[in-house]
Amino acid sequence: MLISYRRQSQNSNIFVHGTSILIGKILGLTFASLLLTACNEPAKNQVVAHLNDKHADELHLDEKVLLAKSLYKTQGIIVADKLVPCTLSGGAESMCISIKVNAEHDVVHKMGPWCPRNVADSADLAGIWLDNDVVYDADGMFVKDLATFYLDDDWQLYDPKTGDIKVTDSKEACMAAARPDVDPKYQNYCVECLPSYVDKTLETTYLIPAQPIVTKHASRLNPHSGVGLAFNGVRLDAPAPVEAILGAHTLAVFDDCGGHVNLHAGYHYHAVTECSAKIAVATDHAAMLGFAMDGYMLFSHFNNDGSLSPDLDTCGGHDLADLGYHYHVNQPGKNQILSCFTAQQGCTVDDDRARCDAKGMGPPPPRAG
Repeated sequence: MLISYRRQSQNSNIFVHGTSILIGKILGLTFASLLLTACNEPAKNQVVAHLNDKHADELHLDEKVLLAKSLYKTQGIIVADKLVPCTLSGGAESMCISIKVNAEHDVVHKMGPWCPRNVADSADLAGIWLDNDVVYDADGMFVKDLATFYLDDDWQLYDPKTGDIKVTDSKEACMAAARPDVDPKYQNYCVECLPSYVDKTLETTYLIPAQPIVTKHASRLNPHSGVGLAFNGVRLDAPAPVEAILGAHTLAVFDDCGGHVNLHAGYHYHAVTECSAKIAVATDHAAMLGFAMDGYMLFSHFNNDGSLSPDLDTCGGHDLADLGYHYHVNQPGKNQILSCFTAQQGCTVDDDRARCDAKGMGPPPPRAG
């Protein structure tokens, strides 16, 4: 039997713009300054806001812009100076924070590796695979044993004589293998799309409600926009279409950070692992990861002491006195960063002239991963 284990990422403790950011009660009662501690540099204080006696979801709308600017600071990310009008998923007319991310923004951590090249390749030369709440090392041995793992003899991603694994090696091959109707030529391939394949002019603007508008019932995420935006500008995406991927006997491997590349969305996460950009609050609570598309904050799955918060609702959220309502993301193996939303969602647009109308969005265009 194939024995799996979760590899501890070598990129752990990577933070926004290469810095370890300590925020004293950033969402709580006495937020007055941001303390930036750069690696191997003296600590320095920078006052970015005065948000006394308020939760992040209770701030004045103008203060929400200031908060977003203080959190999204890496190169290639632009937070608009003013809120913009938007129509949310439930039809509410609202005002949204506008965060533009270009294809070449600074992700901060290393991207890749993804597919191993030979069945002898170790975990250091490969990424991970998510299945049934477990994170597996997608190393050479994992690829070799896929027929046993999935109880399907049609799996054969490697040459039995040489041990070499079939990997997409061009933009054209990526496009043919990553589409929903996989080109038959690329069935039984490890699909690897590189960041260099993405159009350098690709820009995506995330329009996130400045004031969450709670819904009567929990709502499913909109695949157009995904779950939210991490502090390093990486999209936190909807679940990867694993059934479609496996149905063609392909493996669209994620890197250790839970991300891979889609030519339409660029590099994006399907899981939150140890190397995702984080901001630590001055408590034993989990670290912040980014904004959810409904305007609430996203926090890590585990608290700082390794415990789980016991009072989470169906969507993974809870309301604490010093942090307000917020979500905790799911464990990495689940292939579902967030299960649902408790407030109306904003949207993403790829045209500066476009207006956010999440209610009017139809089914998303076909795309893989």
